Amino acid sequence: MKAIVRTQYGPPDVLQFTEVEKPTPKDNEVLIKLYAASVNPLDLFSLRGAPLIRLIPGLRTPKCQVLGCDIAGRVEAIGGHVKQFHPGDEVFGVTGFAGGGFAEYVCAIEDKLALKPANSSFDDAAAVPIAAITALQGLRDKGRIQPGHKVLVDGASGGVGTFAVQIAKSFGAEVTAVCSTRNVDTARSIGADHVIDYTREDFRKSGQRYDLILGANAHHSIFDYRRALSQDGIYVLAGGGLPQIFQGMLLAPLLSRIGSKKTCFFIANINQKDLVFLKDLLEAGKVVPVIDRRYPLSDAAEALRYLEERHAQGKIVLTVEHSNGT
Repeated sequence: MKAIVRTQYGPPDVLQFTEVEKPTPKDNEVLIKLYAASVNPLDLFSLRGAPLIRLIPGLRTPKCQVLGCDIAGRVEAIGGHVKQFHPGDEVFGVTGFAGGGFAEYVCAIEDKLALKPANSSFDDAAAVPIAAITALQGLRDKGRIQPGHKVLVDGASGGVGTFAVQIAKSFGAEVTAVCSTRNVDTARSIGADHVIDYTREDFRKSGQRYDLILGANAHHSIFDYRRALSQDGIYVLAGGGLPQIFQGMLLAPLLSRIGSKKTCFFIANINQKDLVFLKDLLEAGKVVPVIDRRYPLSDAAEALRYLEERHAQGKIVLTVEHSNGT
């Protein structure tokens, strides 16, 4: 099969579109003929490798040579213990940290998959898993969202942010989206009640207080977000620059012990139950993936370069065309 392969850590230039062996499913795995995959910041991190890894002899060659976690396709074969899926089923989900999704075929654990929403294309379905589950768990599990809550989504135009705005609305919240000028119309189109163009207005100076702030792409300090919370409000850091992430990891637990405002940083747990929850939202029309650009699988390097520029509106998808035209 064809796949995007890297034999060393580095920039997107190290990726090659080449032939590799088609995988065989283990007992708890499903072999999927892929039609789409989406790119995530996790892929960029895996591509370049942690600085420490690159310095240690023997770890300079990546164990996982094919990147890609978010996938959508059709079941080709199943392992001996698989009970939920059958050949021909259309599915979406994740491969996990094993990667392998930037290819024509991939194996994935049964419990990391769900049936594809009936009204979604493969492209749309592949855009969902990591970004949408991050938004869902950040709002529902960490942010304890309730109907009528005033919710601010900072970084509302990216992959997580576009899902967060729609999911928050589905819970009955009043949503304020923070984005740049070129993304204002997109934020309104996906249901934001209020839109703040951060090039013209600073939400920190508005005096408005929020029950829940989701930092989908946080740019400010944890203290700035904390000050914008209402009494008993919660700030959830789901993504951003390294300074913000380190602040969240180190300071959030300490700050949550002071007063009634809570702060937290988390990493999403991709699971089947939440994939099914999102499937229902998509089929009900309450969530519609926002896709910025589509690239053929062979142009995965270019897709990752575009993602690295940090200006994507929604998700970036790789479409997979097989040699027999299917």
